[in-house]
Amino acid sequence: MTRAIDILCNDFTPAGIRKNYLENEEEHSRFAQVGRARQVASYEVPEFIARMDRLGVERVFVCAIKTWSVQQQKLLEHSTNEEVIAVKEQAPDRLHGLFGINVHQRMKGVAELERVVREHAFVGAHLHPHGFGLPPDHAYYFPYYAKCQELGVPVIVSTGHTLDLMPNDPGRPMHLDKVALYFPDLAIVCTHTGWPWVEEAIALAWKHPNVFLGTSAYAPKYWKAEMVRFINSHGRDKCMWGTDFPLIDHGESLAQLGELGLRDASLEKFLHANAARVFGFD
Repeated sequence: MTRAIDILCNDFTPAGIRKNYLENEEEHSRFAQVGRARQVASYEVPEFIARMDRLGVERVFVCAIKTWSVQQQKLLEHSTNEEVIAVKEQAPDRLHGLFGINVHQRMKGVAELERVVREHAFVGAHLHPHGFGLPPDHAYYFPYYAKCQELGVPVIVSTGHTLDLMPNDPGRPMHLDKVALYFPDLAIVCTHTGWPWVEEAIALAWKHPNVFLGTSAYAPKYWKAEMVRFINSHGRDKCMWGTDFPLIDHGESLAQLGELGLRDASLEKFLHANAARVFGFD
């Protein structure tokens, strides 16, 4: 029986999908470019929970996503904390919030991060650095990292290439090397496999006890062989499953995982045990 934790999912409700993907021209065009626009789906919370039950997904982390449009110089994907709270409170034992970092909020954003963790049990923070044009080791992010370490919650960082029309360089995994050294008690999760710098992401996860590697935004059939080998061997305690739904469908991802030849013990750690340990659900 599958038991899984999705470490990165976007607001899946009809209102959230409309705002961020269907009625958002810039983001919709990105989905269309990779052939994903027609299959974008949305669900009310009870329907989504029933779907999780059918697929064996135990928990889903819903992100109050904050991406910054380089073209328009404003928020592109933007789910508010209150929208995520309204979603997660309908199933608080299955859905959990991630605070989205908007570096332009400066210390007000840090205070808001603390509020949603303390008052609404958000389980971590998420950073999409590309549109801000600042790599993850920039000083402006350090107050957020410090607050996460103080609160004992991980930070999830979108690394690698971005589908959006934003600079790729802020997503280089190696930008997290100094962050991991400066904040040794902060759990850092590099998502999206770090592609095309997968080996770079693997090197960081293998080097640093506090760095982990997530697989969201890419269907398993497209993962590089190095990623699959890492999950199945010396990285079995360092990798976590994610979807970045609606970009990748949960059922699609889980079905393709079965074709990768992963050992049962490696698969269980990848789908559930590692995230449960790092995010405090074990």
